[in-house]
Parts: sequence; structure tokens; C-alpha cells
Amino acid sequence: MTSALFPNVIWFVYLALSQFTPIYSALLPRIYAPFPSWNVTSSARLSTSNATQLSHPGFDTSGWYTIGSKGTLMSTLIQNHVYNEAALFYSTNLQNVDASQFRVPWYYRSEGNLGQDNNPSYYYTLRTHGISSRADIWLNGKQVADKEIQAGAYGGLEYDVTNKLSFQGANVLLVKVYPTDYNRDFALGFVDWNPYPADNGTGIWRDIELKRTGQVSLGSLRVTTRALLDGAVDIYLEVKNVKKNASASGYIDCAIYDPNGIKLGAPRSGFDLGGGEQATFSLEARVNDPQVWWPRQWGDQPLYSVQCNATTKAGGLSDATPVTRFGIRTVTKQLDAKYNDTTFYVNGERFQVLGAGYTSDIFLRFDEDKLRAQFQYVLDMGLNTIRLEGKQEHPFLYNLADELGIMILAGWECCDKWEGWTYNVEGTGEKWTDADYNIANRSIRHEAELMQSHPSMLGFLVGSDFWPDDRATQIYVDALKAYNWNIPIIASASQNGAPDLLGNGGMRMEGPYDWVSPNYWYDNQGRLGSAAGFGSELGAGVGTPELGSLKKFLSPEDLGDLWKKESKDKGLYHMSTNVSSFYTRTIYNDALWARYGAPSSLSDYLLKAQMADYEATRSQFEAYLSRWNKALERPATGLIYWMLNNAWPSLHWNLFDYYLHPGGSYFGVKTALGKLETAVYDYGDKTVYLVNRKSRSNAPKSSDRTIDIEVIGLDGQSIVKKSVDTITDLNSSRKITSVPGLLNITDVVLLRLRLTGGRRVLSRSVYWLAPQVDVLDWDNSTWYHTPVTSYSDFTALNALPTAGVDIRAQGTRVTLENKSKIPAVFVRLNLVDGTGKDVVPVTWSENYVTLWPRERLEIEVGYGRGHNGVAIEVSGNNVKSKTVKIGGGY
Repeated sequence: MTSALFPNVIWFVYLALSQFTPIYSALLPRIYAPFPSWNVTSSARLSTSNATQLSHPGFDTSGWYTIGSKGTLMSTLIQNHVYNEAALFYSTNLQNVDASQFRVPWYYRSEGNLGQDNNPSYYYTLRTHGISSRADIWLNGKQVADKEIQAGAYGGLEYDVTNKLSFQGANVLLVKVYPTDYNRDFALGFVDWNPYPADNGTGIWRDIELKRTGQVSLGSLRVTTRALLDGAVDIYLEVKNVKKNASASGYIDCAIYDPNGIKLGAPRSGFDLGGGEQATFSLEARVNDPQVWWPRQWGDQPLYSVQCNATTKAGGLSDATPVTRFGIRTVTKQLDAKYNDTTFYVNGERFQVLGAGYTSDIFLRFDEDKLRAQFQYVLDMGLNTIRLEGKQEHPFLYNLADELGIMILAGWECCDKWEGWTYNVEGTGEKWTDADYNIANRSIRHEAELMQSHPSMLGFLVGSDFWPDDRATQIYVDALKAYNWNIPIIASASQNGAPDLLGNGGMRMEGPYDWVSPNYWYDNQGRLGSAAGFGSELGAGVGTPELGSLKKFLSPEDLGDLWKKESKDKGLYHMSTNVSSFYTRTIYNDALWARYGAPSSLSDYLLKAQMADYEATRSQFEAYLSRWNKALERPATGLIYWMLNNAWPSLHWNLFDYYLHPGGSYFGVKTALGKLETAVYDYGDKTVYLVNRKSRSNAPKSSDRTIDIEVIGLDGQSIVKKSVDTITDLNSSRKITSVPGLLNITDVVLLRLRLTGGRRVLSRSVYWLAPQVDVLDWDNSTWYHTPVTSYSDFTALNALPTAGVDIRAQGTRVTLENKSKIPAVFVRLNLVDGTGKDVVPVTWSENYVTLWPRERLEIEVGYGRGHNGVAIEVSGNNVKSKTVKIGGGY
């Protein structure tokens, strides 16, 4: 396959700038775009390993695979139909992939023309952004780099290839990638999240680019704003004279644009560089009446832009930077001296981190549309942050987070080569050598360059489970500062230790990772993962997909293993790895059987699982919300739920499944966080808290509120009814009142909390409560679980009579009405197309709801158009299953 290396690239760059009125109207004399396509093959399939021959124009690659600008080896084979994703992910098929084919080097080859561009004043550089995990590179038979230099999945480097290009005919770039070993190489691993991909992520997973400039080349452009948020802007960029035997002088001209593309200023700086000299230049500018960038829940996300050109006195325009967007905002953190808890501040406002851990696709494929849907889910649930543990992905992710107002907590991953320290007693990574520190240096510098200007960045974790040693810490800190990093650098996500240079990171990583009861989170001693301080990764191990998704990746036998008693403790391939503590659902199933009763069928199991998942996530987030009060001795300053999404179809650790279907775990979080003002129930002391997540800077001052509390029995009869008038406190929580009567209940009851302001219902939530709470055995806790010695009993829910619920759906509005004298418990709504398949992505204003007798709810549903007939499936604990077409009723 032969294709132009850089079709219309100059025009592409010009278009990227044209909306901002370019400083110069002429087309920019530069090329900066990815190689658009590759031919790929295994070295085992070739009769020669001679790089000169393989990188000679016209070499026959007709038998090679073809891909676009990037893709790992497994991704390549899927794109070329060697494997089918649906078949790979079905049951245990993934383990049948022959991994030995990836234990030899593979080649990526791209061939194309530069066109009639043979101006001797141009200079060319080849830029990598990360190849997993080592590669040799040749251009037209001449070696550009070897695997000792081009090493590390984040090893982005720039190579001068001016003298290796051909201007008369085709050019060939050849990349030889070596097998990735998670314990030996700086890669993107998955620890025990899911089975390892057979290729360990080997390949060109990020774009490789070619850049053309004149004598003076510009490097990365960085932008910082001041803590006063007064509109002062500092611009930094590297300027290099690429000609070694001649000096260069001229000007750097920059232009700043407001969020509407209106030019605000044009700072300028002169330069005078000796042959081969490189220097960092800084320019100052000021934005009048600055618009401040805020996280989504607190305000708008205005994005300014800056673009710079380098002009030499002798040759004119020499280079130009891409447009860089930035926001006017600040991020800082404080460490509590007594408990070593971190509190973040955004624009000077206390910021409670409410987030989840993001993962890349198992084969490192990157789908912009899927990421956008995932980020929309983040906002719909009310989360404000995602953590990237060694999953730094691509520039699009950070641009999208900037646009949507989602904070990003990035950093390296645990448990493999990244944490190969002598004092790491848990990891498996090989210990670092001198060469590894060089790779780490190149990696952090590349990622710092990628992230620095983005207002969505909350911090960078240079360690996860363990902190880096002193030498690596110094490398990381120096690199980040060299790139004008002006947000927190955090030693690690745990309390295992810290380097002197950075001090304690202020985060706890004490679990849980498997099921715990709702009252766990409300422990008044702040033990383990309960609501106190900052929990960097923790959760109750839930995220059970619904049936429509399960059928895509589980066989009938696998589905039986989910709910049948004889397989309750069986290892499941779609949990974690087979050597993991999370290979079975034993802890989860023991609780489900004890609390909700032995399932009678798969559908019964899934209903109970969704109720358990909803309980688990709501209680976790509500507990942290309830402890967000700086007057407390130890407030809860943040949590990262483990996890947001899955790398492949999984049975746990997600808030929505691989296929983007939201379930009980999703709506548990949304009930807790979906409204900025809410009333929450404390499972520990049976009290009610009022939570207000609005910013003190942007929201109206405190207002009058009313909390309506009602407890009813499963027969629908009212047991307790109480209203409390109070005043809300911005960006804080406060205990309001106890719930009377709960100490005297003898059977399962339902508790409803409604928060109103004026005539508006601000939030509504329903809890199912048992006479006996779950009894936790704290003394026998492990790093991932705290046992329960006596469970709450909700089996009375199984005997509830059927409630008659009417449903009407018109357009995007769904009306539910309980016509019965008894409650309708846990009513699920699922959107399907004309063939009965789940419609995704989909958003619901409410779902998995419990209706009081005679209660009516209005629910909004959002989904993309183009589906062949849309209907809503309705089911519930004591609601008859039915399907209603949108536009009709039942």
C-alpha cells in the first residue's frame, strides 16, 4: 500500500488557525501531521530482516496488514479481521489467542512522497509520542533511533531527519517494535483489572509525526495564569536554531484570542541565537475582564487561545506553533498536619474531589465518540474528576475535559516496572537501572508538555501505590518545573511513604475493592476507606451489567454461573485475572444471598444485584458528601471510585458497562451526586444531612430549605412523617436531624427524603432499611475488604404483592404513576430499539426508582436519533415486566 505521507498538511495547519485571524496571512511553511497509514507484519513472516531492504521504496507489502495512523498489534489484527471483537470477548475466547506470535518483533512501514518540496532552507524532524514499548526506527534505510533511545510507552522524542529524506521520490519510514513486558518495560498495563491482552499493548499506539520548519524551530508552547486570576498570562516556548554553523536572529510574535476568537493582544520578543543554540523565551500578556474557567458544577469553561510564530530577519516566517487553548484558573492543595489529608482548591475554593478511575481500551484503541459519551456520563452522574492511573491517552481527552469542565488527576501506574523500587514489597517490576531513569525523564517531559496548558488538570501523581525513589523524584520534579507546571505534584496515592522533596501526598489507599455494607462508609472512627480524608481508589467492587450486555459476552453456561448456588464461589474469566483476589464473586454473592435471599433465576439475581450495586455506590458517595464540612476534625476531602469504566466487558468495577449501558451502580451515584443540593441518610447514626455542592464564589448565598422525611412499611402505611426547615450552607454539608422511629422497626421499611426550596423539589431519594444493620468485623479487615458477621435482612421484599404502575412515554418525557396502596420498589426503565436491543448511550433524569403509594414521577430520557422504533422496558422488584412504545402508554 502506498499513500501520500502528508496529504494537504500545510492546508490542514492553516485551517486550524484560520478561525483566529492568523498573524500572517500567507500559508505557514511547516508540516506537522501524523503518518496517515501503516503496513504491519510480523518479523516471523518475513524472509529478510535487513532494514535497508525493508525500507527501500517499492518493497512488496501486499501481504502485510494495513491500519490508519496508529494501532497496537492486537488492534491491527482486529482491524484486518484476523480476530473479531465480539467473538474475542465472548466467554473465555480471549485466552485462546496465541500469545507466542507477539513474542517476536513486528514491523510498521509507511511509504509516500513529500511532493515537489526541495527547498534547501527547510529542516525536518520526526516526532514520536510513545511506542509501546521499544522500537528501532529507520528512514530510507538510515537508522534514526534504536530501542535503547526510543523506549517507554510515553517516550516522546524528536529526531532531526533532514539529511535522511528524499525529495525526488518516495520516502519510507520503518519502525521495528519489540515485545512488551510489563515488568521490564515502561508500558500501559492493567494489573488485575482484566486479563492481559495477548500483545501486552505492543505497537505504535500514538501518532508519529513529521515537522517541517525554517532555520528556527519552535518547541512546545506553555501558558500559565496567576493566582489572582487578574488576567495576567505568561507564555513560554522553546526556540531553537537548528542550523549548527550559522546564527539566527528575529522575532517571536504571539497572538491571544478570547473564547469567541477575537484577538486580544500580540506580545513580541526578539531572539538572537548562535549556531545550534536553544533557549526558552517567555512573553507576558494581559487579558482585560478575564473570564474564569471553572469545573462544570461551578460555572462556565471559557477557553482562550494563543498561537506563536518565529520569523527570522534573513528568511521570513520560519515556524509556527499549533493553536493552544488555555483557561484562566488556579489549582492548589493543602495538607492537614494531623491526618496527612489533602484538600484541593480550584480558584481559591475548597474542592471536594468526587471522581472515578478511567481505563483505556484493552487493546489501546481510542474512540473519540465513545470517550465523549463516557465523559457525558461523568457529568450526568454528577462526578467532577477522573483519575488516569497510567492511562494518559491522547490530546483529545484533555481538550474534551477542558470543554466539559471535568478535572483530571493523572499519573503513573502501580505494580509493574513503573514502581520497580527496592522497597516495593508488593510489585513485580524489575528494579530500575541507570537507563531506566533516562526513560522516565523522557516520559515525564513528554507528558508534561502534553498536559501543561490544560485547565482541567488537577495534579500529577508521580507514584501510585509506592512513591518514587529520590533520584526519580528529582527527575520528575525538575521535568515538570521545566515545563512550567503550576499545579500540584503528588508523591503517591497511598500512605506507604513519601520522598523528602515532595512530602506526604495526602491520600489514602486502604480499600475496599470488594463489597462492603453501606454503613461501612459512615464509620465514626474514620477507619480504612470510610468517609474521612482523601480516598485515592476505593469502592465496593460493584458494577454488574444488565442482561442485554451480559448476553453479548457470556455464554449460557457463564450466565448460569452468575446465579446458581453451586457456582457461587467459582472463578469467573470476566472478573479479574485468575491469580487475583477478585477472580470470584464470593464476597459479593455471600452478601447478596444473605441480604436479599437466594436468587430463583438469572433475572431475579440481576434485579437483586442492581439493588445491591445501587445501595453500594450511593452510600459511598453520600457518606463522603456528608463529611464535607471544614468544621469537622477530619472532613472527607475526596474519593476516586474504583472504577469508572472497563477495558473490556467485565462483571465488576464500573459505573457503566463496556457497552455504555448504565445500571444500578450508575444510578446509585447519580442519586447521590446528580443534584447540587441534596439530603442524605447516615446509615451509621440514623440521621439526615443537608449537602450543598455549589461554589461560594458563583452561587447565591444561603437559602431557606425544607427536608420532608417519611418512613413507610412495605404495606404502604406511614410510620414516621417529619418536616424540618433549615438553611443551606454553600459548598458544605451539615447534620440536620435524626430520623425518629427507626430504632423500633421490626421489618423492612422505606425511607424517603425530599429536599425542597420554595415550591421546587431539589432532590428526592428512597432507602430500604432493615431492623438490624450489617455488623462489620473491622479487626479482620484485609487490604480489599472488611467482613460482615451479621447481615441486614431484606428478604421481606421478595414477598411484596405486585404494584400496579402506569407508564406513559411521549417524546423525551416518561411518566410513572403508582396506582397501588403499596410502594413500587426499584422500578427499572430500559430503552430499546425496534429489535429489542439496548439503546446506548442513554441518559435518564431518574431511574431505578421507588414510588410511594399513589406517587407520580416525571422522568426525562435522552438518546441519539436514528433508532428503528424505540420503546421502554419496565421491570422492578414488585412491578410486572412490560414494554411501552414511546408515544403510547399502558
